[in-house]
Amino acid sequence: MRQLLLLRHAKSSWDDRRLADRDRPLSQRGQRNAAMMRTAMRDLGLAPDLVLVSSSRRTMETLEALEPWDDAPLIEQVDSLYLGGPAQLLAVLHEVAETVRSVLLIGHNPGLHELALALAGSAPPAAEARLRAKFPTAALAEFTVSGLWGDVGRQTTNLVRLVTPAELREG
Repeated sequence: MRQLLLLRHAKSSWDDRRLADRDRPLSQRGQRNAAMMRTAMRDLGLAPDLVLVSSSRRTMETLEALEPWDDAPLIEQVDSLYLGGPAQLLAVLHEVAETVRSVLLIGHNPGLHELALALAGSAPPAAEARLRAKFPTAALAEFTVSGLWGDVGRQTTNLVRLVTPAELREG
């Protein structure tokens, strides 16, 4: 069984309106939320073998906030993940080597949210309802993948859980 983790970048800053969208850094809240997600991932035993990350500054800073790893994953910066739609994100996943057990993809909405909804499979109703409602910044969706990476789709994936910064703060 394989594992797919979809992580939306943490909250970005709009303090400098002159910056291009790709160059926006994380806000202080985003930095705190990414650090909380790092702790949650460790507590849940979520340790990817491969991280696929968009080339934007906010996704790269989100990745940095997840470090250090107990076992350092292979990290690939992928330009097509920057604001990519679900078809582009899925195409990147289809190219993952079959020897990889767990993938963390760090990207952007709306494409990441649309992909998560497309892959939800036979999710528990409450988890799917939460996913349909919103995929906030720094949210993490965990899926099991029963087939090969080249076959990833609704028939081969199931949503295990959705973890959000708001519920981590409440818990």
